[in-house]
Amino acid sequence: MAEALSPVVMDIDDNDHSNHSLKPNNKNDKGKNVVVVPPESKAVPWVEKYRPQSLADVAAHRDIVDTIDRLTSENRLPHLLLYGPPGTGKTSTFLAVARKLYGVQFHNMILELNASDDRGIDVVRQQIQDFASTQSFSFGSAKSSVKLILLDEADAMTKDAQFALRRVIEKYTRNTRFTLICNHVNKIIPALQSRCTRFRFAPLDSFHVTERLKHVIEAEKLDLPETGLAALVRLSNGDMRKALNILQSTHMASQQITEEAVYMCTGNPLPKDIEQISYWLLNESFSESFKRISEMKTRKGLALVDIVREVTMFVFKIKMPSDVRVQLINDLADIEYRLSLGCNDKLQLGSLIASFTRARSDLVAAAK
Repeated sequence: MAEALSPVVMDIDDNDHSNHSLKPNNKNDKGKNVVVVPPESKAVPWVEKYRPQSLADVAAHRDIVDTIDRLTSENRLPHLLLYGPPGTGKTSTFLAVARKLYGVQFHNMILELNASDDRGIDVVRQQIQDFASTQSFSFGSAKSSVKLILLDEADAMTKDAQFALRRVIEKYTRNTRFTLICNHVNKIIPALQSRCTRFRFAPLDSFHVTERLKHVIEAEKLDLPETGLAALVRLSNGDMRKALNILQSTHMASQQITEEAVYMCTGNPLPKDIEQISYWLLNESFSESFKRISEMKTRKGLALVDIVREVTMFVFKIKMPSDVRVQLINDLADIEYRLSLGCNDKLQLGSLIASFTRARSDLVAAAK
């Protein structure tokens, strides 16, 4: 197995290796080493431009990353099953492992398949098996003869393909390591799970998202107040990819990335709008609430499903008896489910107001 290569010699996913370089690695600068992109590549999405280039560069999930790093260094890398929500660093971790093993020529030693590929049983029997069965060679600075196969979004594979893959993994373990990446581990058959070492990538906490965003903001010289940064962190929900996409989109639409600009770009209702809607739901009559919420929806272009989700989170901040809160949250969940099926917005808005009207009656009864 190859020894750990210096991040300075590693390159990005590009065929032209001469136009890119990395900032020197620094123990106090974890998660901040990025590719220096030449002027002609300014259009590169920030999620790729600031993708971690080495295992030491992955800021979050240090326990998982350090374990994989140690297994790689000791030539004991197993088959991996990385699962968790999107944007938490699963694919970046795999690519960092590949760069550590093979350096700048890592493309020659990995096979990467994702959800855009046909991933039925024929792909397993032909493309994956052909790649796994061929003899490995060292390319450039690569010293490892073990090849890597990445199956991104493996939970989209058919059951037949997963059963076929089970046998392929067993047959070619000597010279090939498989990495399965998915969002829902329950969709991977137990036979495959038992052949892999599983690591769960939880949503990133606000600290890591904030630190990474601050680095990008500094590197791009953006005008972003604290309220705008807080809005980005809140809307990302632990998804670093989503946070960077929102940041870049808002930057393209507005010179100053304020809280209002962030919410305007994403189409999410502002917190002050949710507070106003919640006030109407808790205090106004049915007809008045319906009229005012409908008018705000039309004027600001808000989706009812977004309003329901935000109001649901707001309900947890309101002081009320637990049984009333549980019933209200249950009603809101039903409304959100019906909206996901395409039910009429006006009917579901009426149902939303009716749920709060009933909650108000329960609150009055509980107070007596």
